[in-house]
Amino acid sequence: MLDTKLNCLTTFHGSLPHKDADKACQLVAKYLPDLPAFPQLSKRAYRENMYAQCSEGFPGIVVTDDKIYVDSKQDLTGQLAQFYTDYMANDISRYGISYEYGAGFHTFLKMKGLKPRAVKGHITGPVTWGLTVPDVEGKGILYDETLGDVVPKFLRLKAAWIERELCKMNPNTIMFVDEPYLTAFGSVGMQLTKEQVIDCLEETYRGIKGLKGTHCCGNTDWAILLQTSVDIISFDTYNFAESLAIYPQEVKNFLARGGCIAWGIVPTDAETVNKETVHSLKDRLEAALALFTRKGIPINQLLEQGLITPACGLGPISSEAAAERALQLTAELSKEIRNKYNLA
Repeated sequence: MLDTKLNCLTTFHGSLPHKDADKACQLVAKYLPDLPAFPQLSKRAYRENMYAQCSEGFPGIVVTDDKIYVDSKQDLTGQLAQFYTDYMANDISRYGISYEYGAGFHTFLKMKGLKPRAVKGHITGPVTWGLTVPDVEGKGILYDETLGDVVPKFLRLKAAWIERELCKMNPNTIMFVDEPYLTAFGSVGMQLTKEQVIDCLEETYRGIKGLKGTHCCGNTDWAILLQTSVDIISFDTYNFAESLAIYPQEVKNFLARGGCIAWGIVPTDAETVNKETVHSLKDRLEAALALFTRKGIPINQLLEQGLITPACGLGPISSEAAAERALQLTAELSKEIRNKYNLA
């Protein structure tokens, strides 16, 4: 399996503002040759956004041109029985992503000439997906006793199917289970315990054979994620470097067991990204790293067991040109850091 000493190579979170799948994949190949990820193109079609793309095969799911929900009023007995049969048999054949839901994914799989060290995939995590996708009454399905049990198991099968397809490109894989909704943990908007969050994540992680990562794009209780079996923690270092640094012992334990940190140091809004340079981002990254080194974590360990990424997904950014600049800065910053610190 791929080592977590990734030495500040680059990857990204998947979403791009493009509608042309070929153009998006060419951009990935140009700037992220070592760890490319398939592009998610929500502006091409609603079905390609982070919630709809993961939905095919879920019992009772309804996806329109602008909405996703579970029709919990219909009799789901047969669909649930089929799902649990598949789950027990680890049969992932019904849980893929069709071209309609993933033009970027299928175009990526057909790319020629790539020689990556690994390929990266991504799904929406069970907490975020289960609390964002509602039933017919508008309540997140993760709170439903029956459907809530299905969510992490379903995403486990979905992750396994995506990873199997990516293995056809390269046997070394990184699968991210993205959890932006974890920023709401501990608020009235999330009625889940720490144990429930961990159980959901671990169930989904069990579908992944390669490295498994999780991205959260804001403040959260990082102690929860750091005590799961996740291999890579990804966070918005540009805006929230302190949010992870306040957990020094948990970070030390995570790194000691071989964990990797994805430093999301390149901003993902057009106005800010156009103001930044490689030099300014290097200074900002080193200032963020100092928050950890002052607490006794060696800088070499932080960088050797690190990745350089944009702060979050690039799908919402205002233009394709701004998205390309973000990827270019990511690639150039990686090269600068790797040269300065003699990373292999």
